[in-house]
Amino acid sequence: MRTPLRTLLVTGLLCATALAAPPAVAAEGDRLHYVALGDSFAAAPLVRPADPADPKCVRSLADYPHVAAGALGATLTDVSCSGATADDFTAPQHSGTAPQYDALSAETDLVSVTIGANDVALSRLTVDCLNALPQPLGKSCAAAGTEGGTDRYGTAIDTWAPTFDAVLDAIHRRAPNARVYVVGYGQYFRAGGCFPRQPYWGQDADYIQAKVDQLGTALRTAAARHGATFVDTGALGAGHDSCAEPADRYIEGALSARDAFPLHPTAAGSRAYGRALADAVRSGRT
Repeated sequence: MRTPLRTLLVTGLLCATALAAPPAVAAEGDRLHYVALGDSFAAAPLVRPADPADPKCVRSLADYPHVAAGALGATLTDVSCSGATADDFTAPQHSGTAPQYDALSAETDLVSVTIGANDVALSRLTVDCLNALPQPLGKSCAAAGTEGGTDRYGTAIDTWAPTFDAVLDAIHRRAPNARVYVVGYGQYFRAGGCFPRQPYWGQDADYIQAKVDQLGTALRTAAARHGATFVDTGALGAGHDSCAEPADRYIEGALSARDAFPLHPTAAGSRAYGRALADAVRSGRT
């Protein structure tokens, strides 16, 4: 039977319209199931509003996982917890707080992870490096950390790096269908620091940032080995480090000037990092 020309034209127009129309908003069952793992860089302690689900983790409802989930329209399970180490992925960090890995399953579509700074004691380094008085009144943490020709913190990072390989292996086993995104640590100090605005001598600010960067390299390298995507928040934070004006900081200063924990992501930083993660997910980089 011959098809009338009018029918062909109408059918063609309907097909063209369907191809040109934007995709519909995903129904609840079609939304990405996103699990966020990590420490306080992910949890953004003191950034308001606070997450009441687990007060011991001092987690924000405006941390980068929440920002990314909102941008992606994803269903989020955020188990990031301030003070976490890789050990807290397999065992409870606090009474009543489940191991972070427990949030993963075969239904998980997307995982982000930021971990390592507490494992290698970088938080302790930032405290040890504080100097309220100018040189030579005080002690350089960079000198102490490299005394005798051994870079104590650098060695700790190199020693810990295989642990992150094990973390990525465990994530893939528990969430075999998920895309994994490793979110790095930010830019804490510009070259030479900004003493006395931030109470770190220039060489010590550089040493801290060098160790943050070394840890970031370890995370990036492991991500590449395991087919995960590394999200570089350090480059993103250029000009927004703790030396910037308070309103421009992605990383808070040693003394909190707004609503973020010292030397942790601010609300603006969490927004920037979350948007960068969402962009990486959309781009499908691997």
